[in-house]
Amino acid sequence: MSYTEREILLIEDSPDDSELIQRALSSVPHKHTIAWVKNGQEALDYIFCEGPFSSRSPDEKPCLILLDLKLPKVNGLEVLEKIKSNSSTRTIPVVVISSSKEPKDLDKAYELGVNSYVLKPINYKDFMRATEQIGMYWLLVDEKVKSP
Repeated sequence: MSYTEREILLIEDSPDDSELIQRALSSVPHKHTIAWVKNGQEALDYIFCEGPFSSRSPDEKPCLILLDLKLPKVNGLEVLEKIKSNSSTRTIPVVVISSSKEPKDLDKAYELGVNSYVLKPINYKDFMRATEQIGMYWLLVDEKVKSP
């Protein structure tokens, strides 16, 4: 994958939310691909190139991870903890997109090193706008850490 084409990893169990997020990100004027996984275990396998994703190169890291918290198999906070506690993945920006307004979820996510925590808006237009803004910021504005 070239520098101009970046990969976003979307970790979301809801097909409807996934479709909306992917549609919103398609309007971001930057070349990117979106890999979608539907549960926490699949996310960890993808990120760490294990199980069904063992043929992926560990050098091909996503430029951004969009993470739901309420996931089957392994919850989002556990996924976040594993990403941020591993030296090879801790610099990947992780944005939680969740419907959880629980202060304990928000506090724990920041304690574990999340880069941003965004509440899923209920209104369609607000959901699309928020997702577009996330994509614009992380793909166009944020300066990425360059690997040595």
